[in-house]
Amino acid sequence: MNHHERDLECVRTATERLLAAAGALDNAAVTQPSRLPGWSRGHVLAHLARNADALRNVLAGRPMYESAAARDADIERDAPRELPAQLDDVRRSAERFQEAAAVEADWSRTVELRNGVKDVASRVPFRRWIEVELHHVDLGIGYELEDLPAEFVRRETEFLADRFRDHPGLAPLLIKQDDGLMLSTGAVRGLSVREIEDGAVPPLGIVVRGRQADLLGWLSGRRDGAALSVDRGSLPALPPL
Repeated sequence: MNHHERDLECVRTATERLLAAAGALDNAAVTQPSRLPGWSRGHVLAHLARNADALRNVLAGRPMYESAAARDADIERDAPRELPAQLDDVRRSAERFQEAAAVEADWSRTVELRNGVKDVASRVPFRRWIEVELHHVDLGIGYELEDLPAEFVRRETEFLADRFRDHPGLAPLLIKQDDGLMLSTGAVRGLSVREIEDGAVPPLGIVVRGRQADLLGWLSGRRDGAALSVDRGSLPALPPL
């Protein structure tokens, strides 16, 4: 099985898990605040549905969203809906995404996402997996970062570290998970993990240590990093995602 095909199965499983959990809510709970500032649970569910359609656009070579304003307007429009409508939309949009991603295609091609971000097509299913898993946590209905699949946590942590790598606004640092995984990120200028760990260049060598869930929470903006420990400096502020 190709990587993207496995990711599609993971997306399917994660979506079913989210729908089952959200299905236990009621209409009042959907209007209550999520863990995302300014968003209700209805906003999160609406975003998940519209994101599935947006990633289908990406696979078809169309703009991900008509515009940033249109994206926001669609979420605001759909957020107040009652629970059955929310669940039906998330389910149907997820099915449309699965169908589009199952079509035989050149998965090595480059696709464009929001804000000019480009990626290989084969990573689009993983990007959808990210949306479903992290926004399930954001709903605040009992699914926590500690409950995420181990494979997802590892890959998403690596994905975020790669996203911040060589960012001029982030001090070079080394991330050490409690399972022994080490990742370099920030303005590392191509240095290896070992060179950073050894302090090969004086300004380098900030080491952030912690549990996998806490590190992922910090990198994804969902935890403040208070549970992490830092050597050779202080916990740096992360650039916006």
